[in-house]
Amino acid sequence: RKRMYEYELRKYANDIFESENFKSTKAYIQHGNMSVREHSINVAKASLYIRDKLKIRCNTRDLVRGALLHDYFLYDWHKSDALNPHRLHGFFHPSRSLQNAQKEYNLTARQRDIIIKHMWPLTVIPPMCREAWIVTSADKFCSLMETLYIHRGRIHNGKKKKYAIANVSSHKIA
Repeated sequence: RKRMYEYELRKYANDIFESENFKSTKAYIQHGNMSVREHSINVAKASLYIRDKLKIRCNTRDLVRGALLHDYFLYDWHKSDALNPHRLHGFFHPSRSLQNAQKEYNLTARQRDIIIKHMWPLTVIPPMCREAWIVTSADKFCSLMETLYIHRGRIHNGKKKKYAIANVSSHKIA
């Protein structure tokens, strides 16, 4: 299953992995000691796992691309400055992520829905497609695991850790 997820990520989002902006997210912490890049990959893999486990029919390309770009805000939200205090990051980063993603990619309506609604219920308006519901759920799960250090990132400790659900992540993607 792990290899299949790696294949699907590369098949549908190789251009995202090659993007300098996506590569730069390796430097930003998301939760605990997990980078935004690692978190986004975890969410994409967890989304594929949820799709498979619950046998949900959906557009896999949109699911993968939306999951990888859901936190495409391109800044370290833990470090504020005079220009960007990053207060209420949870409320505002979906729109920043969408703006950044739209500058680089031709997004489908589903991909836009995934990115802008992944913080529901903070976003108030709920997701409108299956793919967005899947990514929203996967994001909540991954965020919890990362925040509680049940799933640790490679920042600071340099070690790979295995993912809590079905061992779907070992960050093989370069």
